[in-house]
Amino acid sequence: MALNQGTSAHSPGESAVVALQVVLPGVVGPEGLQLRREPLPAPGAGQVLVAVEATGMSFAEQAMRRGKYYGQPAFPFVPGYDLVGTVAALGAGVDRGLLGQRAAALTKTGGWATHVLLPAEDLIAVPAGLDPVDVEALIVNGITAWQMLHRAARVRPGQTILVHGASGGVGTTLVQLARHHGVRVIGTASPRHHEALRALGVIPVDYRDADLSARVREIAPGGADAVFDHLGGKSVQRSYRLLAPRGTLVSYAIASRLNDEGTGSLLMPFLALMSQLAWWNLLPNGYSAKFYNIWSGHSLRPRAFRKRLREDLTTVLSLLSGGVLTPQIAARLPLTAASEAMELAESHTAYGKIVLIP
Repeated sequence: MALNQGTSAHSPGESAVVALQVVLPGVVGPEGLQLRREPLPAPGAGQVLVAVEATGMSFAEQAMRRGKYYGQPAFPFVPGYDLVGTVAALGAGVDRGLLGQRAAALTKTGGWATHVLLPAEDLIAVPAGLDPVDVEALIVNGITAWQMLHRAARVRPGQTILVHGASGGVGTTLVQLARHHGVRVIGTASPRHHEALRALGVIPVDYRDADLSARVREIAPGGADAVFDHLGGKSVQRSYRLLAPRGTLVSYAIASRLNDEGTGSLLMPFLALMSQLAWWNLLPNGYSAKFYNIWSGHSLRPRAFRKRLREDLTTVLSLLSGGVLTPQIAARLPLTAASEAMELAESHTAYGKIVLIP
């Protein structure tokens, strides 16, 4: 589906950010995304201009188009949570060796473009020889999966975990990391994806099964040592009840509330979820309940945040280089097909990551 042709948001002679952008003009359907062309800027001190080779579709953009993502910019803005590309220009004070180098970055917004200005310190080096699409599939998804598995839940070899949405971008990465770590994985997904999940070593369960809890208990009578839940609401209640003694629940989104009526943000459901997790942690039953946020520490401890991000993505990309991880790509679409990509993501039929290629 071709995007609508928008108009420039800049005054004549004013510096712009990119040559081509996909713009979210307001609360619109996928077909309401717009295409905007702008002149290239010169990077300022400490900045680089990145020629984008791949960017991705995530839950965040689906929430943002509804005006429901807490902390999203005012409309209009350019979505795009992460990207991989080549450094095309440098600002003052930036290491000249970065020019022409491929790098990845977590952006939250701005990635759906052909060129993006970024702080040089936000770049993470990408090993030579990797497909940019494969790298893109493992930026936000790989960091999220790695940190939830190893930093939040601290899962050990031989344990059993339950992954909701195992066929999604985060899910397919998480289950591969867990299997590589010697962990048994139960994954919920649509039956159409069960065979693909079995090929990854996952024990699949139909997410629509009315007796899902009983099915999980058949596979893991003692419960799951960790449950990873992106749905929130009633699902997180069920997930908590499926924990094994001293188990950990990791909640990392509230996707089940995405289609609620109204355009208010997900702040209130999020606060309710945080209150529930806090209450569970007060109970003397040995269970742990956490909310994972990839941006934790970004404002208060930026250096530590960047160090952790760089370490974890570097580890994930080394596993990609070594053939341990195989990114599951649902679709490779041109940037100008962002509306189609959004529709595909929201159909809940895609297996893996949807990647946009400028």
